[in-house]
Amino acid sequence: MLNSQYDVVSFAVLIAGLSLIPLLIMTSTSFLKISLVLVVLRNAIGVQQMPPTMAIYGMALVMTAFIMAPTAQEVAKRAANIEHRPSASRTTPMLEHAQDVFEPIRQFMIRFSRPEQRDVFLDAAKKLWPKEIADEAKPTDTMIVFPAFVVSELQTGYEIGFLIYIPFVVIDLLIANLLMAMGMQQVSPQTITVPLKILLFTLVEGWGKLLHALAMSYV
Repeated sequence: MLNSQYDVVSFAVLIAGLSLIPLLIMTSTSFLKISLVLVVLRNAIGVQQMPPTMAIYGMALVMTAFIMAPTAQEVAKRAANIEHRPSASRTTPMLEHAQDVFEPIRQFMIRFSRPEQRDVFLDAAKKLWPKEIADEAKPTDTMIVFPAFVVSELQTGYEIGFLIYIPFVVIDLLIANLLMAMGMQQVSPQTITVPLKILLFTLVEGWGKLLHALAMSYV
């Protein structure tokens, strides 16, 4: 009877964990920064529907799978090793197994989160959490690293997006000033700038170079 109840609880926990996979992919991998940079790039070019949002998220997911492949392999290896452990160790609480499997992802987040952000959230935890829990908190705890990693990725993504925006803004200003000098104020600058920006970005192989640079930012 106890084993049956334990199986039901384990199954419920497994289903709940599977439902969190999309959230984990967005917040604990490179997906957040890559998708943010690609959306900023699309807005900088000035074409809101090219490439489509689904295509952008698809590219971000493919790049995330490429970047996270070593981490995913380590997670899979640890998950597979649980089944091969001695029977005595199988009585270990499920939470400890989950922590062991999640450890490669935690190390990835620690590696690419900014130390100052971890310190900020550690200070916040000491003020928000109960004293007995806050006293044991460390900068490398999962609940500290998670928000620090998200903020770090957002910050880096916007920094990259700012650098991407600059040349496109320069093109917009140059074309707008040129049209004004020619007395063609009635012509919308976007009529010329959008095709020009697409052409220039294509000629310099912008997509390949940008995606490669994003991948290499996780070296």
